Amino acid sequence: MTFRRSRAVVAAAALLTIPALGSVAFTPPAHAWRVVFDPSNYAQNVLTAARTLEQINNQIVQLQNEAQMLINQARNLASLPYSALQQLQQSVQRTQQLLQEAQNIAFDVQQIDQLFQQHYGNIDLSATDQQLIAGARSRWQNTVGGLQDALRVQAGVVGNIETNRAQMSALIGQSQGATGALQTAQAGNQLLALQAQQLSDLTAVVAANGRAIALTEAERTAAAEQGRIQRQRFLTSGAGYQPGNARMFNN
Repeated sequence: MTFRRSRAVVAAAALLTIPALGSVAFTPPAHAWRVVFDPSNYAQNVLTAARTLEQINNQIVQLQNEAQMLINQARNLASLPYSALQQLQQSVQRTQQLLQEAQNIAFDVQQIDQLFQQHYGNIDLSATDQQLIAGARSRWQNTVGGLQDALRVQAGVVGNIETNRAQMSALIGQSQGATGALQTAQAGNQLLALQAQQLSDLTAVVAANGRAIALTEAERTAAAEQGRIQRQRFLTSGAGYQPGNARMFNN
């Protein structure tokens, strides 16, 4: 910048000097005028030209800075050209579908209260043996169904791992290649959404496993109560032995 400025000062000085020299060189000798060179005026003109050129250079630099600032603002406001929202929503929907397909006893508070009161509550002492066997079989089916549902949810969550890995890789790449603050923030928000989806899968697995364990324990408790009732019936003495006539052969 200093070298360019020096050249500009020399050029300006040369331009200011040419008219003066021209007036000296081409003045007709017939005139009796006398040309006087004023060094102070010449120096003042050179200084003025240098200051003017410096102002122009400063304005050019300022315009360049403003243009760069506008470019940076445009980059900061540019939106991220990638979205993982649809894939994450599909993963969540698959897990929700598996939970909604829970067998016999769904993840519903009112239904749980009703079915537990019906199948796992106090065993009816007046129930017949066939009714007791049917109740035990129904509870066993609930337990087996709960274990199967837990395995299905686990399999679905494991199936989401590959999708989550691909989305995480893509989002990290987008974050590293972001050109502005907005793109960086959007990439970070999508990574947080991916983490939330993984936490929801983990919650689903814990809920399904807890449901299976709860059904197993409920069946075990009900079976113990039913066994107590059946043992009590067996030990309760009935009518005594009544002798009667027996016929061995038909005569």
